[in-house]
Amino acid sequence: MNNQNNFKLAMLGLAISIFAFGCNSQPDKKTEMEPAVTAEPVVVKVDLASIKAEIQALENDWAAADNARDANAIAAFYSDDAISMSNNAPMTVGKAAIQKETAESLAKRTKGETVAYQTLEVFGDGNTVTEIGTAISKDASGKVIRTGKYMAIWEKRDGKYICIRDIYNTDTIVK
Repeated sequence: MNNQNNFKLAMLGLAISIFAFGCNSQPDKKTEMEPAVTAEPVVVKVDLASIKAEIQALENDWAAADNARDANAIAAFYSDDAISMSNNAPMTVGKAAIQKETAESLAKRTKGETVAYQTLEVFGDGNTVTEIGTAISKDASGKVIRTGKYMAIWEKRDGKYICIRDIYNTDTIVK
């Protein structure tokens, strides 16, 4: 019986030794010495001059639709969830409401009146861009009858910019 007790004690000592050795083992020196690898943030340069030219081209198309009194073509520049804040009016929410308000406004416009838009500045990350611009309205003879300013937020969706928000107002009417 004494041999059996000695064997049990020896096995218990061996188990404790293995457990203690496993808990106290040092990490691999190679792993400890290697520096942690951190990824550098990717900085994408945005070509604002190119974006400004792209937005100006959209504004030129917008002016053509405006001068043709085509409310549907103008509404096509807006996202379905767009919000427009026009001069002396409540906010207009959604493409359908913007199209309706635009049609009503175009119907009141004097025959021969034209408008042109000029993009002054754009800023943003390339996916979302804020535009600052001016508008000049002329009568049929070419005389400036109204000027204004606007800000538009354009978002790139399906590879093209679409207006998601805009606000504009007119300056003092030229006489």
